[in-house]
Amino acid sequence: MDLLLLNLLTRPLLLHLFFMVVVIIMLPVTLFQYLWHSSAKKPKLVQPPSPSRLPLIGNLHQLGSLPHRSLRAMSTRHGPLMLLRLGQVPALVVSSADMASEVMKHQDHVFASRPSLTVPNMFTRNGRDVAFAPYGDHWRQQAKKVSLLHLLSAKMVRSFRHVREEEVASMVEDIAGACASAPGRAIDMTRVLNTLAKHVIGRVTLGEISRHAAWGDYIDEIMGDVSVAMGTLHVCDCFPLLPCLRRMMISGRVRKMVDRADEIMEQIIEDNERKCAAAGEGDHDGEEPKETAESFVEVLLSLQKDGDDEMKRLMTRDTIKSMIMDMYAAGMDSTHIVIEWAMAELVSNPRVMKKLQHEVRQVVGSKSNISEDDLTQMDYLRAVVKEAMRLHPPGPLLVPRQSLRDTTVGGYHIPKDTWVFINVWAIGRDSISWGETVEEFQPERFLDNDIDYRGQHFELTPFGAGRRICPGIGFAIAVIELGLATLVHKFEWKLLEGAEMDMSEVFGITMRKKSGLQLVATPCF
Repeated sequence: MDLLLLNLLTRPLLLHLFFMVVVIIMLPVTLFQYLWHSSAKKPKLVQPPSPSRLPLIGNLHQLGSLPHRSLRAMSTRHGPLMLLRLGQVPALVVSSADMASEVMKHQDHVFASRPSLTVPNMFTRNGRDVAFAPYGDHWRQQAKKVSLLHLLSAKMVRSFRHVREEEVASMVEDIAGACASAPGRAIDMTRVLNTLAKHVIGRVTLGEISRHAAWGDYIDEIMGDVSVAMGTLHVCDCFPLLPCLRRMMISGRVRKMVDRADEIMEQIIEDNERKCAAAGEGDHDGEEPKETAESFVEVLLSLQKDGDDEMKRLMTRDTIKSMIMDMYAAGMDSTHIVIEWAMAELVSNPRVMKKLQHEVRQVVGSKSNISEDDLTQMDYLRAVVKEAMRLHPPGPLLVPRQSLRDTTVGGYHIPKDTWVFINVWAIGRDSISWGETVEEFQPERFLDNDIDYRGQHFELTPFGAGRRICPGIGFAIAVIELGLATLVHKFEWKLLEGAEMDMSEVFGITMRKKSGLQLVATPCF
């Protein structure tokens, strides 16, 4: 879930509309705030360095189309802790491993909440999910507990091993079929990897119904737009003292999207209810899931029906819908994007590709297919995955946190309700942590140390850390490692003759390749 991002809207048309609104409505409010605070006898507190800002909008205009890059450039001038002003909202930008450790480890309890964002609240019924829920009893007792115990435990991950292996085998068949029908033609690997993630995550979260053509079309229709909408910071969120902006600036298209997503989730739940009733589902009595491939929908419905009184009270219809949408969207993005960037880097670095293929083929030996047991022996594969996430984290800015009280970080005063952005993209390119070869794709850097992505080493936190770490790490990595190992085991890969690899990215809910990935595959079996 922490792989979700903010796509800050800074297009000229939106800014033009924004200026007209704020000049009319906000100027008196801002003047009143200024006079009020100026008259208060408060001691001067030292805050982090800040770039210069414009009246009313603050630093919004400086974010650009690739905020992770513009924020990194600003941090080189102002330091690893930088305070911005996004309209009326103070925002702390963290760009070093040391400061990330301070926020996500030493003061994790202070920065454990989420800001209230308009569109995510619409989709998640005011934070009934895991990723966007504010810190409190609901998140601790329901969202986090249910996710870790019943949905994303190691036991549950193992129970879906056959789903991952079946869908990866299906991907290999599709690629082999494309090679046979049009030898030498480039394959749209972005589409192939998206399909792999959609089928794996769909079967895990929604059940076998997700494989049916009609439901697959419905899900494709809405989920891409939902991801973009939920990852967008709307201007009205930057002016919480002007709630009228929320009604004015949330488009009818977004509202229709919310209604359509709700309709689809309702139909999926109803279909799973009928399936469970027909199959005569047994009583779970709130215990951990059995070693069966129950979908997340089925598990949550079982908890709603057969859990204890507290679980029944908490597991409402809205909660089930919000959690399933959360799991599906985050699971999709955190798998196929990492594999896509890894493949792009491997094709661009033939030495690394050959070294990885040698390891994979040596471990697999004469067997025709890779099993998940084989993956435990592939140290270089894990290093390749880490290096891909260092350079290309699926979410270059983690989902923002919010401070629950006044505190001090790095010697600077941070006021209550400050938003906090962890720029993991910039941290992954910090020469203090990674040396002078920081821009180069060198998986070997992970063979000589124990740096991992599970929230203990703040040089590499693509899934976040602390209380708000993404609970779906196990699911994501299982798909990523099996998918990537199988691709380099079964095929040789190259670009079309004369083509060049475009490594530019598009900032959105996740950091995707701008041009997609087109590769020529040659079967090795």
